[in-house]
Amino acid sequence: MSKVEIRKTDERRIVGLPHKGSYMDVPKVFQKVSAIATSGDLWPDVKSMLGLYYDDPSTVAEADLRSFAAIEVSADLALPDGLEEMRIPKGDVAVLVFRGPYSGLKAAYDYLYGEWLPNSGREMRHEPSYEVYLNSPMDTASEELLTEICVPLV
Repeated sequence: MSKVEIRKTDERRIVGLPHKGSYMDVPKVFQKVSAIATSGDLWPDVKSMLGLYYDDPSTVAEADLRSFAAIEVSADLALPDGLEEMRIPKGDVAVLVFRGPYSGLKAAYDYLYGEWLPNSGREMRHEPSYEVYLNSPMDTASEELLTEICVPLV
């Protein structure tokens, strides 16, 4: 696994759509968010794409998993029709950069939560972890995909 880095982050304003159910179905929600961003000509204002993941799939039934597919936008952009707004609070975040297909993210999460976090001397904030997608499967080979897995810390 890659080295875990602790970063101080600023508040992030995100707009997107919630999802309930299998995390494997979240790409369909990202497609809806992308379509709204395209129709509203928002891409010049998008800083990144991210997904918030509220639940541990090993302890929550698949049908009850909660997530939020989003784009990060500036604070002054008007809320686009059809999207919901959320804020990711500023603070310390543990960041692991994962390289490879999204199907391999589980192993990265297992390392981050199962090995790194218990040995770090840090605790999670009561907030969802989130992923920042540094490139896109639309134009990047799956083995070259880069995903930041972010865990808010106390």
